[in-house]
Amino acid sequence: MKITDIQSGEYAPYQEAYIKLVSNEWSLAEELEVSLHNFIHFVRDIPMDKYDYRYAEGKWTIKDIIQHIIDAERIFAYRALRIARGDKTALPGFEENDYANAAQADRRHLQELLTELSMVRQSTIFMFKSFKEEDLLNMGTASGYNISARAFGFLIIGHQIHHMNVFKERYL
Repeated sequence: MKITDIQSGEYAPYQEAYIKLVSNEWSLAEELEVSLHNFIHFVRDIPMDKYDYRYAEGKWTIKDIIQHIIDAERIFAYRALRIARGDKTALPGFEENDYANAAQADRRHLQELLTELSMVRQSTIFMFKSFKEEDLLNMGTASGYNISARAFGFLIIGHQIHHMNVFKERYL
């Protein structure tokens, strides 16, 4: 399954920007793996003095954003699991700034964050590989919008690419 298989009714309109960032070169599982490797390689090339840099007052640091990517992936994967398993319970949104403030990523080492991201991603990859095609097509509700289980896999990738682009535009 590739990004071109997904239909616009499988995700919220505001999520389209993330969906459009995903390459059609690989399958969902392959892209989850490739995008992780690309991200880690990219982050390791960032100068050390930039990891705690804020481009404006109140903005997140690179370490904050990496922690945010980890938190969001866990939430998106959990939502995908529930929907893939046929759970029709509406899933609430989450306030990303509250999570970032509580996480205090500035107290963590970069390598620790990247290792955690890798572990979370490996779990996500195994989960998506375990789903049958019909599981991935299941629809549910999250943050007030209809969404498929497979859309969450592509959103994990697009969300990460979005933040990598933010690094390039505002931090480097």
